[in-house]
Amino acid sequence: MKIKQIVVGKVEAPLITPFKTALRTVHSIHNIGVYVHTDDGHIGIGEAAPTAAITGETLGSITHAIEAYIKPAIIGLDIEDMTEIMARIDNSIYQNTSAKAAVDMAIYDLFAKHFQTPLYKLLGGYRKELVTDITISVNDTEEMVKDSIAAVQRGFHILKIKVGKDPVGDVARVVAIRDAVGHAITLRVDANQGWTPKQAVQIIRALEDAGSNVELVEQPVHCHDLAGMQFVTAHTLTNILADESVFSAKDAYTIIEKRAADLINIKLMKTGGIYQAQKICHIAEANDIPCMIGCMLESKISVSAAAHFAASQKNITMVDLDGPSLCLKDPIAGGPIFENDRIRMTDAVGIGFS
Repeated sequence: MKIKQIVVGKVEAPLITPFKTALRTVHSIHNIGVYVHTDDGHIGIGEAAPTAAITGETLGSITHAIEAYIKPAIIGLDIEDMTEIMARIDNSIYQNTSAKAAVDMAIYDLFAKHFQTPLYKLLGGYRKELVTDITISVNDTEEMVKDSIAAVQRGFHILKIKVGKDPVGDVARVVAIRDAVGHAITLRVDANQGWTPKQAVQIIRALEDAGSNVELVEQPVHCHDLAGMQFVTAHTLTNILADESVFSAKDAYTIIEKRAADLINIKLMKTGGIYQAQKICHIAEANDIPCMIGCMLESKISVSAAAHFAASQKNITMVDLDGPSLCLKDPIAGGPIFENDRIRMTDAVGIGFS
């Protein structure tokens, strides 16, 4: 099974409601689809989500990176030569992690198809079902409470609350949501780098004093401010999750060494795909640091690849794969089954698309 051709297309889907964070507002998904063809007629499918504010990539840059650099580096290689393929993808161009991730997951799709097994089983097969949270976009308090109640009514038991645009009002937002949904619902808070270290400590301590029972706070300060992350982690009781601060295995090692976070969020769009994500997960596991699997604004294509990876790893104890749940419609046939907060793996080979 040799790589014969790589075709780049588009993946588009409207969102149910605008997706708002401290970094951006998005109304619909506009991503890149990647289709890797082999000489025996198989096709592997992947997806890249351009997130300029985080990875620095755009639709145009992703397309060019794949067609001009990644594609020429791996055409003609045999799918069984996984280590060589992944080394060539990684060395073909600096950074461009979402472009690399799209090709990486398409290769893994083919790799599992070659061995006629679901990808999650090939990667480790730890579990068959995941429970994901759902994102509550940052808005005024009343609207966020309304969205939180609606999410619970849809069947979600874990809410990821976006904050960081208005530090003064962030405590009130979270407290109001906790009062509205009760303590049976798990709350996660994501500041998307929106606070200073001192603000973060003040806000998190206020949430602790209010009895908000927040499970974790994600990326409270700027991704490059590791001293700030250390300060927040050392001066609060709530678990701190590093997201934008961790793109690579080296980043994960640094965060752990400096004790700059209690948890690590792995996203395929940051790591460059499954191959590199495994390294981060294993480094974290060796240091007793649990991991979350997360996603950008992605369709079921790349979220399914992330679900296969998460299902295979014991150390991934938290799941933030709500991309398909945020979409108004599902344009993709096959893959894992997404039903409310449950993601169920199937016995379909590869990632599972028809």
